[in-house]
Amino acid sequence: MASDYGTNSLNLREEGSSFEKGRREASQSVAEENALELIQVSGRIKWFDVAKGFGFIVPDNGMPDVLLHVTCLRRDGYQAANEGARIVVEAVKRPRGFQASRVVSLDDSTALHPSELPLPRTHVQVVPTSGLEPAIVKWFNRLRGFGFLTQGEGKPDIFVHMETLRRYGIAELKPGEQVFVRFGDGSKGLMAAEVRLADMNLPHSH
Repeated sequence: MASDYGTNSLNLREEGSSFEKGRREASQSVAEENALELIQVSGRIKWFDVAKGFGFIVPDNGMPDVLLHVTCLRRDGYQAANEGARIVVEAVKRPRGFQASRVVSLDDSTALHPSELPLPRTHVQVVPTSGLEPAIVKWFNRLRGFGFLTQGEGKPDIFVHMETLRRYGIAELKPGEQVFVRFGDGSKGLMAAEVRLADMNLPHSH
């Protein structure tokens, strides 16, 4: 009887340790699954605006652009990210796309010097060939002084310069913002000749 009792308690102890082992393995696999959501991405800085507090990385593997927030950059000891710089990050999938969660390395030696950045296609007075048409701001960098508007998939981007905006009393454009634009053919593609915000009083088109 005593030996049976001893055997039963031994079995209980073994079951207990198996349960504990299973629990540990389960929590370990959850941790591993969570860790799997982080992917390492190598690429280059597409653009980064300290004033706006974010920028984008173009990954080498062809996946969509990865959002890089200034808080992530500074937490890992970097003050800014220059266009063209090589970067390796750990990125996590968010509802609106991938976002960098940790900077592994940042190599500024490949960054473009300001003198190498494309010269703003400015002060070129383009002759408008369109009416005042709706467009969406694709991106705009106030520090660089220019940006691009889009009229939708498959249509060429419209270059817009800061000087053109100032001419119409606009200080800055925000990605996703709706505007109205008159544009023409510049030396390197379509270029805005006039930009109006959607909530401005629009002049009547004749």
